[in-house]
Amino acid sequence: MNLKNKKVLITGADGFIGSHLVERLLEEGCQVKAFCYYNSFNTWGWLDTLAKDQLQQIEVFTGDVRDSNGVRTAMQGCEIVFHLAALIAIPYSYHSPDSYVDTNIKGTLNILQAARDLGVQKILVTSTSEVYGTALYVPIDEKHPRQGQSPYSATKIGADAIAESFYRSFNLPVTIVRPFNTFGPRQSARAVIPTIITQLLAGKNGIKLGSLHPTRDLLFVKDTANGFVEIAKAEATIGEEVNIATQSEITIGELAQMLIAKINPQAQIISDDVRLRPAKSEVERLFGSNEKIKRLTNWQPQYSFSQALDETINWFKQPENLAKYKADIYNV
Repeated sequence: MNLKNKKVLITGADGFIGSHLVERLLEEGCQVKAFCYYNSFNTWGWLDTLAKDQLQQIEVFTGDVRDSNGVRTAMQGCEIVFHLAALIAIPYSYHSPDSYVDTNIKGTLNILQAARDLGVQKILVTSTSEVYGTALYVPIDEKHPRQGQSPYSATKIGADAIAESFYRSFNLPVTIVRPFNTFGPRQSARAVIPTIITQLLAGKNGIKLGSLHPTRDLLFVKDTANGFVEIAKAEATIGEEVNIATQSEITIGELAQMLIAKINPQAQIISDDVRLRPAKSEVERLFGSNEKIKRLTNWQPQYSFSQALDETINWFKQPENLAKYKADIYNV
């Protein structure tokens, strides 16, 4: 599928991955409609930081994916939908699971229902590597069992199942896109890399972290955005679940030491029990297979891990960016 001049809707466009995807789709020549979460301040999240010439090319729609009427209105005239809107913080899902069901499951259902009624050409539903839970084997391919180890991951498993059912029941052209541990500029402080970087840049010699032994498959956000684009272009991805992964792993402790070496070699890691997940909820190992995405699409990662870390650090070093983060507060 040629994306040039296609009218595309991106839900969660105001968020971390969504804002990068907006930029990437503008480069593809798409007509972009950005679905942003409504608020009375009239802020558009990370889209507010885009260049003026980029914003002039974007149609912004403010609403809530939990509202089926707003979703249907936003989707009018759109040919492709990239559905990224979700609640994603795992610790927050422990004490507010209802909101995750409403946003992640019901919100996805609203997208699918409207897309079916309006004849959308392709719908990309964003999943997460968290649906796999702790790896039972590696590399984790798309056939790996699902394990709901947090309310967040359970709702994403539910959303994936709803999406699959619409493909099987109604022949809706759905693809489930499953990024592994995406990082980069604009990521929220609830994620480990911004947590480490912001503490280091704040001049702290004691970096507070939770478990250090779990491994993650860390994927630069620009490679993630490219993955969405290549999956959208490929007809063979319809009806499929597709990982976006580097097919590598690193422990949180090793990651922290890399960042310490790059920013403040004098810093030490301090164990903070508040940041620990419940034992049965911690995902001990994530190491994704990228065989399928490489087989079905033209995607290849463009950034080395060290290069991606450097670009991320440099973004956080900008005073106007670092000022948006509260390094002294544990962000759930």
